[in-house]
Amino acid sequence: MYDTLLFLHLLAAFLLAVTLVTYTAVALGAPAGGRTLFVADRCWDVGGLGTLVLGIWLALYLKEYDFFDGWILGAIGLWVIATGLGDAVRRRLADGETAAVSTMHWLRTLTILGLLVLMVWKPGA
Repeated sequence: MYDTLLFLHLLAAFLLAVTLVTYTAVALGAPAGGRTLFVADRCWDVGGLGTLVLGIWLALYLKEYDFFDGWILGAIGLWVIATGLGDAVRRRLADGETAAVSTMHWLRTLTILGLLVLMVWKPGA
């Protein structure tokens, strides 16, 4: 059961990476096509929900971690921040405001990098 949960959790994380790579291309000047960003946003929706639900399930399943461990709460907090930044980027692109989109995308990318650091090294665990 653990291997299946971990596989699905990592698969969901790769969906988040699809979104980051797509929006990185846009931030670097690629045209922001509607269908491409639609697919990227759906990857974030599915990947985000998958990483959150499966990550919490894994933490509770293993019984060596507690839901209230600092690294788990930190990861959930960074997930919320990254999702909020992504929604702001999506909204601004839809409204035609491109001034802050690149900065907000790079902030989301750094947030996801911090999330990966917490997931890999589990500080305090």
